[in-house]
This record gives sequence, C-alpha cells and structure tokens, in this order.
Amino acid sequence: MTRIGLISDTHGLLRPEAKAFLSGCDVIIHAGDIGNPEILAELQAIAPVTAVRGNNDVGAWAEALNDTELMRLGDCQIYVLHDLAQLRVDASAAGIRAVVAGHSHKPWVEQRGSVLFVNPGSAGPRRFALPISAGEILVREGKLSARTVELTPRRGPPRA
Repeated sequence: MTRIGLISDTHGLLRPEAKAFLSGCDVIIHAGDIGNPEILAELQAIAPVTAVRGNNDVGAWAEALNDTELMRLGDCQIYVLHDLAQLRVDASAAGIRAVVAGHSHKPWVEQRGSVLFVNPGSAGPRRFALPISAGEILVREGKLSARTVELTPRRGPPRA
C-alpha cells in the first residue's frame, strides 16, 4: 500500500496536527497557496513533496514551482493543480487516475467515471466557517481510495 498525503492552502501555517496526520506518508502533495518555502522544507522532512504554485504564492521561491504537476507512482498518474476551474486536460482520456486541487478551502472527494477528484481543503489559517483539514489517497493493489479529515487544533491553557 502507498499512502499519499494531501495538503493545501497552508498560507504560511503548517499546524502540528497537519504534520502529525502526514507522518508516515510515502509522499506528500501540496496543492498550492503554500505561503513560504519553509512550509515545503518542513513537509520534505516528513516525505518527498510534489507541490504546485497557488494564486497567493509569489516571489522567487514560488516562481520555481509549476502551476501543474503530473505525478507518477508506478502506473498511477496523479494530476495536481491549485484551482480546479483551471483544469485544461481530459483526465480520463489522458489516463490520469486522480486529480488533486485546492483553492476553495472546501474538503471533498468525488469519483467521476474513472478519475478520483480530491480537494484536501485548507490546513492553514481558518477562513469563514470552513474546517481545517487535510487528506490522503491510498493506493492498494492498483486501486485508489481517498478521504479528507478535519484537523482539530489543539487548545492551549485558558487565557486569564
């Protein structure tokens, strides 16, 4: 079995809960809006990282990232981009098994024909009433399954 950790929209904040969830992954995908290069370095300390540039990723470090990536794990192809609205390939026709995107901050998993679509949601600062979340794709005997999980931030001691 291969475990692919999914994270997006960290916006410069890599929560301890996200790092704990991603621990033990074989690889990690960051679907953009990373925030700064230190986030990628922290993730790289957990597992090899494939990352794409999000609309809020700016500066020289971000220019080194592609807008899309096609990741291969054995015979499994996973297409990564930040904003699903910018998907310009026919994933099924291209033999892509999964598409991973971020941007909306809304976690979801949907099977569309032969292609699994996953948005891990946002693992960074809370926006609106959306959950703080991450996700994973599991590859077992050539079959893909995915889930997202809500990351419950640790509560500190009560403030006086």
